[in-house]
Amino acid sequence: IIMKIGFPMFKKMQKRIDALNSVVQENLIGIRVVKAFVREDHEKEKFKKANDALSGMGAKAAGMIILAMPLMMLIFNLAMVLVLYKGGVSISLGEMTTGDLLSFIQYVMEILMSLMMIAMLLVMMARGKACADRIKEVLDAEIDIVNSSETAEVKVQGRVQFENVNFRYSTQTDGDDILNNISFTAEPGQIIGIVGGTGCGKSSLVSLIPRLYDVTGGRVLVDDVDVRDYDIEELRTLTGVVLQNNTLFTGTIKENIRWGKKDASDEEIISACTAAQAHDFIMRQPDGYDTVLAQGGLNLSGGQKQRLCIARAMIKKPKILILDDSTSAVDTTTEREIRESLAKDMPHTTKIIISQRVVSIKDADRIIVMDHGKIQSIGTHEELMKTNELYRSIAKFQEENNAGK
Repeated sequence: IIMKIGFPMFKKMQKRIDALNSVVQENLIGIRVVKAFVREDHEKEKFKKANDALSGMGAKAAGMIILAMPLMMLIFNLAMVLVLYKGGVSISLGEMTTGDLLSFIQYVMEILMSLMMIAMLLVMMARGKACADRIKEVLDAEIDIVNSSETAEVKVQGRVQFENVNFRYSTQTDGDDILNNISFTAEPGQIIGIVGGTGCGKSSLVSLIPRLYDVTGGRVLVDDVDVRDYDIEELRTLTGVVLQNNTLFTGTIKENIRWGKKDASDEEIISACTAAQAHDFIMRQPDGYDTVLAQGGLNLSGGQKQRLCIARAMIKKPKILILDDSTSAVDTTTEREIRESLAKDMPHTTKIIISQRVVSIKDADRIIVMDHGKIQSIGTHEELMKTNELYRSIAKFQEENNAGK
């Protein structure tokens, strides 16, 4: 009875704890937004609702635990009364001696005390099972991106090829693909620019190269070998990625840069940061390269975080470098210097650059214009200005906007 009643109750209680933690986490991450929009009262009310739901379920669970003890004591005492009554009658009839009754009482007390301990243990097991089932869900989650049975030998030169690639996220069971029939080739050392409207699939496309996701149709090849045939760790080691979200970790600047190359020397770190135009602002920090960064790099500006992330990727000396709108927070002069450093220091690296700014990719060997998950056109800046209306409109709008400023 305890397990039947307790397990569903504790399972609901764990879900309430999860909901409360989610509210707290969301508020701590977005505290600046909450303050900026003066939504403290709304968020407090949301927290109160989650907390009240947890308190109510916790009270029910505690009530079951509290009720279990007096109930068991009642059963214990009733059993003792029954034993004393039956024993007294037996003694009066000469069927049992007083010593036998005392022995019997001792045995019954031992048994009932053990049963009480088991009952309390079952209450703890009911909650433990509710927690264990939630942990088991995570541990039993099937990993969808794994190495093939026979991995290819990695001799990456940097040739990237998309062959009729289709892609949709696993959570999507219906609707259109995010990417549809994508085909293009990037030769070693080339600079490939990708431009298009928000939500057209640019980030999803480049995420397929280091197998952050797997294609749902077609193939992505690196040096004529399907990326699914490479060892995942080796493939990602040879691929440098700077994503839209500039993630830095608690620790020194030097430790964050060494995420790209764990045995990098101080000279290599300084060289990479200089190429990423980060050295000067690092030296203005209180402790230079030993300056401790707050969680997520909160003590740096957006542009500074982007440059550190670029330096972290450059120090790997990857064969393929992916920059996903990674210079959006830096000024055009600094961005130009970063592009020049990439061309000078990494001439044989295939560079795939996603940008919302045409000026960032106009010097690319080829530019891919994407729209609604499809490639609309491929060519150089000059070719696209003549042949592609979407690219021409984006470029002209940005030129007029910059001229207005």
